Amino acid sequence: MAELVKIYEENPNPKQIRKVIDVLKSGGLVIYPTDTVYGLGCDITNMKALERIAKIKGVKLEKSNFSFICEDLSNLSDYVKQIDTSTFKILKRALPGPYTFILPGSKSLPHPFKKKKTVGIRVPDNAIALEIVRQLGNPIISTSIRDEDYVIEYTTDPELILEKWDNLVDLVIDGGYGGNEASTVIDLSESEPIVVREGKGSLDIF
Repeated sequence: MAELVKIYEENPNPKQIRKVIDVLKSGGLVIYPTDTVYGLGCDITNMKALERIAKIKGVKLEKSNFSFICEDLSNLSDYVKQIDTSTFKILKRALPGPYTFILPGSKSLPHPFKKKKTVGIRVPDNAIALEIVRQLGNPIISTSIRDEDYVIEYTTDPELILEKWDNLVDLVIDGGYGGNEASTVIDLSESEPIVVREGKGSLDIF
């Protein structure tokens, strides 16, 4: 049975954030708000939790395309090869925001992702998500909980999310109603930016 924890984005309660961190550190799965759709996530360093998410999504972990939710761009070099100035300027301009950027992965990626040539980096404009990552001390994996049958309420209303995911995750954060439009995905791993998916983030900034 998952626990539903109410956290307000304007002023995330440190005690409630601590509860989320404890769940993540013990290998738990958490559904949390972002600036787009609600995400399913776990601690990037916890192998058991990563395998649980891959199983839920029906993918092999080493072939999965999960994004890394980061607090900011300061630890980028831990996961991403050195990037040029123009790429960094794009990231600076767009983040935090509703974008996922595909970047060339570095050799120091966590073990299950070692063979991946690229990695999706996300810095959502959501105080709850960013505070979780800040206090955890490393990124969380993220995959959206958008529904195969597109019953929108089940992906936007935290109480209905809890109802649907109760037996699969350990904690659901109620951070208010979520959106139903995913992030815009931009591939910056080659010489020119490529739009992989048009979502909530405007393309005008490019």
